[in-house]
Amino acid sequence: MSATIIDGKAYAAGLRARIADAVKDLGQRGVRPGLAVVLVGEDPASQIYVRSKARLTVEAGMASFEHVLPASTREAELLALVAKLNADPTVDGILVQLPLPKQIDAQKVIEAIDPAKDVDGFHPINAGRLMTGVPGFVSCTPLGCLLLIRSVRRDLAGLDAVVVGRSNIVGKPMAQLLLSQSCTVTIAHSKTHDLRAVCRRADILVAAVGRPEMVRGDWIKPGAIVIDVGINRVPNPSAGEGKTKVVGDVAYGEAARIASAITPVPGGVGPMTIACLLRNTLEAACLRRGLAMPALH
Repeated sequence: MSATIIDGKAYAAGLRARIADAVKDLGQRGVRPGLAVVLVGEDPASQIYVRSKARLTVEAGMASFEHVLPASTREAELLALVAKLNADPTVDGILVQLPLPKQIDAQKVIEAIDPAKDVDGFHPINAGRLMTGVPGFVSCTPLGCLLLIRSVRRDLAGLDAVVVGRSNIVGKPMAQLLLSQSCTVTIAHSKTHDLRAVCRRADILVAAVGRPEMVRGDWIKPGAIVIDVGINRVPNPSAGEGKTKVVGDVAYGEAARIASAITPVPGGVGPMTIACLLRNTLEAACLRRGLAMPALH
């Protein structure tokens, strides 16, 4: 068996194009969604990510507001900026890039964001809405994962799903999304007994642990759908001394021989995160104005 490669890059491009069309239609009604991104410090990976978000926001026809603050920024200063963005009518979505410098309590900042502008889906109110099945903003990475799963199989009811990882950003909301699709869901983690056996029973396996190629081919149930959220940089001696490469949490070559469908790393889940951020921003703009969310199917 050779797995279908789930092309997240292509799916995300299509979703962004549909979002751009919807934004164009809103523009004819005098509405332009706006996304504010706040970066504190000079983390190289965060800088690259923020630049990419800004570029794709503008490409989608939205207004992009970037706020780059020094690493020495005090918590009170950041909270004051969040309050200002909450009150700004041109801003529909607010994203504060994580991680934050150690002098700032990230949870306090997340909770300061207006839930109606929390397009990252991290605010406890939005997390609670997801838990209870009430509409709200869903964390972008797990939402992207669900869209990719449903791109290869629409009806997930009754399937066994295993999520490896229990973070508030990916693992827990991913489990809730799968539960909303009537899957039977297990959240596994570093303390799970016989993790291999737990993974082996999964019709849908989502790996989000941040450990390079931890999930091996013999952990995969034949015919399973495998979603690899991991982005890990590891040494790549074959490319030269000091060179590295990016791998996922799944041993891709081994798993692709067993699974029915699998996401590559890179090019799988990653592009979907920003596309879903734009989707959430579009939805926030519509909700704030009492407009129907355009269909993006």
